[in-house]
Amino acid sequence: MRFLEPEDDDPILSVVNLIDLFLVVIGILMIVILQNPLNPFAAQNVTVVENPGTEEMRITVKEGQELRRYEASEGIGEGQGIRAGITYRLDDGRMIYVPEDQPDQPPDL
Repeated sequence: MRFLEPEDDDPILSVVNLIDLFLVVIGILMIVILQNPLNPFAAQNVTVVENPGTEEMRITVKEGQELRRYEASEGIGEGQGIRAGITYRLDDGRMIYVPEDQPDQPPDL
């Protein structure tokens, strides 16, 4: 008569448990994505510095949907530009910036 009694080991229960497990994993992944500062759904502007102070330092800037990545290089202080003025440090630690007159612009009075 044991063959007529329903068994407690229903094979569909293991499939339901696997589906529950996958739903929990998907939920955890969604939380991780939303907590990432560079996630595509965030509206704020974010700057992320990876490996600060090392040779492999990278800076990632997110402005809206645009991502820009800057990587450290050997050329410290190199770049393009013109001299804009002079900065002086006073004895009390304050800094004063004195802009230089541009040849194509009249001086501000």
